[in-house]
Amino acid sequence: MPNRRVLRGLYAITDPQLTPLPSALERIEQSLRGGARLLQYRDKGDDHERRLREALSLRELCHRHGAQFIVNDDVRLAHESGADGVHLGRDDVDVATARGMLGADAIIGVSCYDRLELALAAAAGGADYVAFGSFYPSGTKPAAVRADPSLIAAFKRQADLPVCAIGGITPDNAPTLIAAGADMLAVIGGLFAQADVEMQASRITAAFDRA
Repeated sequence: MPNRRVLRGLYAITDPQLTPLPSALERIEQSLRGGARLLQYRDKGDDHERRLREALSLRELCHRHGAQFIVNDDVRLAHESGADGVHLGRDDVDVATARGMLGADAIIGVSCYDRLELALAAAAGGADYVAFGSFYPSGTKPAAVRADPSLIAAFKRQADLPVCAIGGITPDNAPTLIAAGADMLAVIGGLFAQADVEMQASRITAAFDRA
């Protein structure tokens, strides 16, 4: 079982198109072998039983590699699958509700886009980390609002909470975000759209090692 309070490093996020399960399980494991410390299961389909099977499989895989397993959006699924936590977006339940369902030890992250006030409210409400982005053009969410790396430092001046950066992250721009204060780098296409997932994961992980 991983240490639930170590929130730093590469944060891999699955995608139904790039990592269809179960066929992509090997590619997901490659990201963990390459150094991903967290994995988020992101699937907004309405087949709960399928999603539960997949979440259980990914939780086992993550824990085998000492990584955290996070479910995107769905607090019920996070609870039923025994996930380490949940990541909440704009239209999801609030932190207090998620905490009530998942317990004090659960990791609860909150998407804050390009808005400092959302992040400060999430911190005050008991979130374990906040996420900003998109920092760079993203193939997964091409219409996402754009955040500036200075937002990370602005938040850190006012709150003592880990920050996750997302959006178009590559080994080349990862050092810029880490230098700005990002504790985690969430990557989808920059990881799973690559030919060698393990190598790409290790290159992003190396940026943390050098910081």
